[in-house]
Amino acid sequence: MSTNTTQSRLGEFWGEFSKEKSGIVGLILLALCVLVVIFEPLILPWKEVNNKWRDIDYWQDNPASAPPEWTNFFSKTKSPVTQRLTKATREEVDLEGGAKMVTYTLDYKYEADRAPLDVIFHISGTGDIPMVVSIERPDGVKVDLFQRFEQGLANQDIRISADNDGRNSAFAFVKRYESEEALEAYSSSSLRTTDLLFNTAQQGMARQFKPLKGTYKLIAQAMIMDPANMDIKDPYVVVTGSVSGLLGTDDSKRDLASGLIAGMKWALLIGFLTSVVSVVIGVLYGIITAYFGGRVDSVMMFIFQIVNSIPVLPVLIVISAVFKPNIYMLILVMVLFFWTGSVMTVRSMALQIKEETYIEAAKALGAKNGRIIFRHMVPLLIPYSFASMALSVPSAIVYESSVSLLGLGDATIVTWGQILHDAMQGAAVLKGLWWWIVPPGLLIAIMGMMFAFIGFSMDKILHPKLQTR
Repeated sequence: MSTNTTQSRLGEFWGEFSKEKSGIVGLILLALCVLVVIFEPLILPWKEVNNKWRDIDYWQDNPASAPPEWTNFFSKTKSPVTQRLTKATREEVDLEGGAKMVTYTLDYKYEADRAPLDVIFHISGTGDIPMVVSIERPDGVKVDLFQRFEQGLANQDIRISADNDGRNSAFAFVKRYESEEALEAYSSSSLRTTDLLFNTAQQGMARQFKPLKGTYKLIAQAMIMDPANMDIKDPYVVVTGSVSGLLGTDDSKRDLASGLIAGMKWALLIGFLTSVVSVVIGVLYGIITAYFGGRVDSVMMFIFQIVNSIPVLPVLIVISAVFKPNIYMLILVMVLFFWTGSVMTVRSMALQIKEETYIEAAKALGAKNGRIIFRHMVPLLIPYSFASMALSVPSAIVYESSVSLLGLGDATIVTWGQILHDAMQGAAVLKGLWWWIVPPGLLIAIMGMMFAFIGFSMDKILHPKLQTR
């Protein structure tokens, strides 16, 4: 087939395909998905999600089961948004004996109607360092939250939680404005630290929260006795709010938007790899059984009927339960059953093609069976298999999601089915955590719809019996 002929046929196909509105919609969605996969490292909110999805420490600063940030637009009472503050101002003051006082200051603009859940300081230290962490409120009051002498640090991360480490200091702050009688019903463990730190300083502040809005200064101060061997650097603060991220968090504090973006490449890989391999096998199987006929056709069709009658999902579940679940093993099992989808259509078309004059001429000239099949029959039938490929992608994605939903998927990767499994395990429906259920389910549906649109449009153009033009 010449290059000009190929280009002409592709142009003719595109002219027909462009008239199918659903096919164009599916193609646009597919292009968007491919772009997301290509630019995943740039758009991931949490860059190491692929390796640390099940690492509890990686997500420890996030709020648990927090709604998405945009839900604030639909609420009269605004919740604080989870933020990561990295812009710090460093100041150094020289002391006697070569020592110095190092101070880092980070600004946090507080405008919500509720207090943050926590304020967490992170700073990297080396050597033996006495440290003070404090917060300066918009009203000018400074509260020392944490004092500690860190010893033997070797460029280690120091994590300081206001809600845990600053609880006693915050309770002492409240005592400046509340009487002993008013505080008899409370203790440092019964009051949340941030409800006190972000509250207006007045009598009755232990009972009622009135937000003190404005700019808070979060300060970390350390005395460096030996600047050559001691230092603090790389400070940042995580303000843990009641809402977090584009799609919220689950009960393990994981960012769901990052998980869904990371799972898209696996959905496409599962769908494409399974459909391409299974359709190629099915096309060759259908051509061979039609071309040779007779006993070969009878045996091959008997095998086809047996495989085609076996339910795929129970087999996947059994294999995943017996063996260690692996994504490529699941793809292999699906390929072993999905290849039957295109056999009958290809076989019926191949039965007609093998009776054509040029096939008889090739046989008369001594052409071998392999040459006739791959040179004259496969090129004619491959275009008709494209629609089968597109239509089999949703099935592969749904089957993998079903297996993962039962907890039998590959735990080393992040898939949409596993996110739904975790939601089921965490009783997300009973808790009303819709953002944990709806987005992955919706993405699975959209992915299936996308390939269905493309497949039906291609089938309508390439399958002679469905052509309407």
